[in-house]
Amino acid sequence: MTDTPGMGDSGGAWSFATAREPAGFPAVEVEGVPGVEHAGGGSRTLCGIRGRYLKLFLHHFRPRGLASCRKCRVLAEAAPSRPCGQERLHDLLLQDAEDGPLRTDLLATLRRGARIAVWITGPAKDLARHFARLDRMTEEAGPAAEALAAAGTSVTLARVEDTDRQYLVVLPADARARIARGAADAPPATSPGTAAPR
Repeated sequence: MTDTPGMGDSGGAWSFATAREPAGFPAVEVEGVPGVEHAGGGSRTLCGIRGRYLKLFLHHFRPRGLASCRKCRVLAEAAPSRPCGQERLHDLLLQDAEDGPLRTDLLATLRRGARIAVWITGPAKDLARHFARLDRMTEEAGPAAEALAAAGTSVTLARVEDTDRQYLVVLPADARARIARGAADAPPATSPGTAAPR
């Protein structure tokens, strides 16, 4: 998941309130009735068709789509909005990360609307290799690496990018969140005596 903040609808400053997102529903089709797309909600569509007759698609319901069910459209558009990615990560860190200067700075960064470049759950080894950028973290990289190593098979990882800093958040399923920080475009860390990459 990536999340890039924009200005509020009124053109004002960015905030959690102005960045709320419309509710999202999976797109489904009723078996035997092709060509009409419904909004899924639990084990039925929003318009009330039961789950055993439904075929799930790999995209979200588009209320304004030409093939969308009119009743589902009205109900989907009336559904309450949900917090943006920055607010969801902020609230998660309030609960799952130990208080400290990195958490305080990251929370303030999220309240300003910093970009969430990556927020993904998957195999810990693959996420560490492809998304963590531990070699670019200059503060608390060790504890973040340990949390990734101890996570077992699956872990959630988020990388937040601000103008001059980037943060790595490791969210193990059964342990406290770990936060690391580095410069925004820091080159990979090098061992003593090794030339920095050009």
